[in-house]
Amino acid sequence: MGRCIVITSGKGGVGKTTVTASLGLALATLGKRVVLVDADVTLNNLDLVLGLEAAVTYDLYDVTMGTCRLKQALLTYPDYPSLKLLPSVHPLGEVDKTAFREVVEELAQTQDFVLIDCPAGVDDGFVRAVSAASEALVVTTPTATALRDADKTLGYLDALRVSKTALVVNRVRGDLVASGEMLSVDDIIKLLHVRVAGCIPEDDVALSMCGATPVGTAHHQAVNLLARYVIEGKGKVYDPTYIYRGPLGSLRRWLKKA
Repeated sequence: MGRCIVITSGKGGVGKTTVTASLGLALATLGKRVVLVDADVTLNNLDLVLGLEAAVTYDLYDVTMGTCRLKQALLTYPDYPSLKLLPSVHPLGEVDKTAFREVVEELAQTQDFVLIDCPAGVDDGFVRAVSAASEALVVTTPTATALRDADKTLGYLDALRVSKTALVVNRVRGDLVASGEMLSVDDIIKLLHVRVAGCIPEDDVALSMCGATPVGTAHHQAVNLLARYVIEGKGKVYDPTYIYRGPLGSLRRWLKKA
């Protein structure tokens, strides 16, 4: 039986869908069978982020309504056959919570990981997505508003009895953390009293590459560390400040601001 992990956030705009796609790709490169489920039935973007929008024929709503079989709705990512997507493209298709959970449970029978891209906020869509998961990753940015919303989301997850939770801190500026202008991972752990499974540096290239990033980049390293943390339940978290420490690092910080 595969692990069902909901990837959520307290607010929109923190990069949750990109993190979902990047993590799915990283897990697939490590040999895991992964299905990404787009549970955001109103503002769905996972098919677009993965570059699979033109291949969509059936979606999550069709499966829950019995219009097609689950296998017919699944899309395979071209470069990694072990990565699949269950899209959600019906703008007015209301998905029943029980039917959604049954679909996820069926996927978990043949996959190592089912990653559920959850709608932002804590409304009915959030409850539906969380109801099918036993674990959660809360994506946040190191800003006061995002962290406050992440803290509230962690409280809702606890109320819904999702006990295994962790944060993914996204869009971190290593130069600002090194100069004390942005909260560090350690600061966030002390503030929210929660595990941090990953720290993803800000990367404009990553935003334009459908979840994939060039091998060797900071973003690629960070996402692979996150994937290993998810698999093992422990491990290193990427440190975005290391190139900005010392005399040479001070010069890099100055050039970044120039």
